[in-house]
Amino acid sequence: MSQELAYVIITPYSLHKSRTGGIFARLITRTGLDLVGARMFAPSAELAKAYSEAIISPADSQDGQVQELIRDYILKNFSPDAKSGRRRRVMMLLFKGDDAVRKIRSVAGNISADRRGGETIRDTFGDLVLDDSGKVVYFEPAILAAPNQQEAEAKLKLWGKYSDTDGGILQDTIAYQDDETPQRTLVLIKPDNFRFPTGRPGNVIDFFSRTGLYIVGIKLLQMSIAQANEFYGPVRDVLRNKLKDMVAGKAKGALEKEFHMQIPDAEVKQLGDILGPVYGDNQFENIVKFMSGHAPSEVPQDKWNEPGTEKCIALVYEGVNAVSKIRDVLGPTDPSKAPPGSIRREFGQTIMVNAAHASDAEENAVREIEIVKVAENNFKTVIEEVYGKI
Repeated sequence: MSQELAYVIITPYSLHKSRTGGIFARLITRTGLDLVGARMFAPSAELAKAYSEAIISPADSQDGQVQELIRDYILKNFSPDAKSGRRRRVMMLLFKGDDAVRKIRSVAGNISADRRGGETIRDTFGDLVLDDSGKVVYFEPAILAAPNQQEAEAKLKLWGKYSDTDGGILQDTIAYQDDETPQRTLVLIKPDNFRFPTGRPGNVIDFFSRTGLYIVGIKLLQMSIAQANEFYGPVRDVLRNKLKDMVAGKAKGALEKEFHMQIPDAEVKQLGDILGPVYGDNQFENIVKFMSGHAPSEVPQDKWNEPGTEKCIALVYEGVNAVSKIRDVLGPTDPSKAPPGSIRREFGQTIMVNAAHASDAEENAVREIEIVKVAENNFKTVIEEVYGKI
């Protein structure tokens, strides 16, 4: 089998109902494919129209009536709101692997009023309700995916074409009351969630859905050494100073045991002053290695800007009190001190391997979003690597 590129579009309704995490989890665990790209879109009327016109296909196993329903659904629900002009949020995910298009479509499922089980994503999250005369009363497809490799290519090229103008960190897609002031904050779903193809990335997103916030940006990220150095730079000085007493105490114990002598307090302090920064730098290197796959000391500096080997998902959440709401659900840095029901209590292992990062202040969110370049269009790059220049 050849390596194929497949896409999944999470509909505005699925995003609004916070079903993103459950959809993520099923796609990762049930396909075994590699998640290689992600981008938020606020489709223009032009994109919505072009995509809807490409939906009807004789190669699609869905019957013609359902295809027409999907076409009409896209025109109505992907286009900007007719009254306010506000654009709607759509999330697009890219997967790569053997027989990717068929595997994605199999997990997505077909749409039928005679649904009998809950095996597919559409079984669980989609709906087709008919009245006694067979007229459609309600229709929600939950996600959209291409029926075959040829159409996946055509539709990916279409979305890639609009990915600069209609995609990125979305603006003005959420309506707020006059007395509400929204914030934005960054979440990183860390590499420990991607070591094996499990549902953990989706489960973490599910936990964050309790905040009632809105995802307005997403990027699949392989953090470079340079990015990790800058991102965690403020932590370095904290580590160099915070760990002095701990290092001094351990050094005192080890030396007194080895040399059978008492070390005076003044000299113990000197040990902390000398060894604390060294140990702090070592811990900082471990953080950079965990996030990027390489310690700075292991790689020539002219290679520090190259993408790392570890995978993260960067998410931008928007809403009232976004920073504090996300931090509350995340829990404290040390998973052993995190309260029940928090992400780090549920998924964290150590102070470093603790499932996710979240900005601790609005100004830090601005800084961190810029460092990891959430708005950067590497989504289009993935498509062009497979199909050539769009």
